[in-house]
Amino acid sequence: MQYIVFTDLDGTLVDYDTYSYQAALPAIHLLKEEGIPLVFCTSKTRAEIEVYLDELELLHPFISENGGAIFIPHGYFDVDFVVSRSTDKYDVIELGTDYNILRNVLLNIASSEGLSLVGFGDMTDAELSEDTGLDVGSACLAKQREYDEAFRLYGDENDADRLISSIGSKGLNYTLGGRYWHIIGDNDKGKAVRILTQVYRKQLGDIKTVGLGDSLNDRPMLMEVDIAFLVLKANGEHDPAITDEKVTRIPGVGPQGWNMAIMGLLE
Repeated sequence: MQYIVFTDLDGTLVDYDTYSYQAALPAIHLLKEEGIPLVFCTSKTRAEIEVYLDELELLHPFISENGGAIFIPHGYFDVDFVVSRSTDKYDVIELGTDYNILRNVLLNIASSEGLSLVGFGDMTDAELSEDTGLDVGSACLAKQREYDEAFRLYGDENDADRLISSIGSKGLNYTLGGRYWHIIGDNDKGKAVRILTQVYRKQLGDIKTVGLGDSLNDRPMLMEVDIAFLVLKANGEHDPAITDEKVTRIPGVGPQGWNMAIMGLLE
């Protein structure tokens, strides 16, 4: 039986405040020793994800921007799969809507509904750095968005309801991560995990999928995998929006909980 591990990054594999994965390194090393693929499935951009891949010396596929696209290193699979486009490094399966379209729709909604919101595209690198706690270089990578606009909404529940209704009326979707709202197309983490799992199964045969997350935007991924783990959020609580019985709640925050889950699974 071959495990495939899909994981969120912010607040899950990496600490919500420090963006450190040090607490998860024992489990990461064990996955590498066992030859178990570790697939990032996150709201982060391709550019951001590649930093983590380089640091951890991982050469596996990854899913960017809440299921916006699947990036598969050239030659990773021997089996055929449908590719949307290719880059110098990856075969790309695109599921999301172009970023510029999403930005324009969001700005039009804000204007027509009189909503106060600020997206990544409205902020300079320095402003985003201050808002996220990322260093300026990392904030620059976070702004290199392709399929998802992240934003803050300043308002009450009524404003949120109007925003959600307006996004739906445009044929688009939204999700909520640890810090930000996201406007996306007809994609989510679950759809991307399902597609990539099918390719892995075609390549490897009998596999068992594992998913780890901390927030509502991880729920589609957690529902798609065979074994699902939810780590504690930075406030020491599990996300109350995820109530599904199939999800195992781990009593550890972020990367500490991540390490506990993977070590418990493999040992």
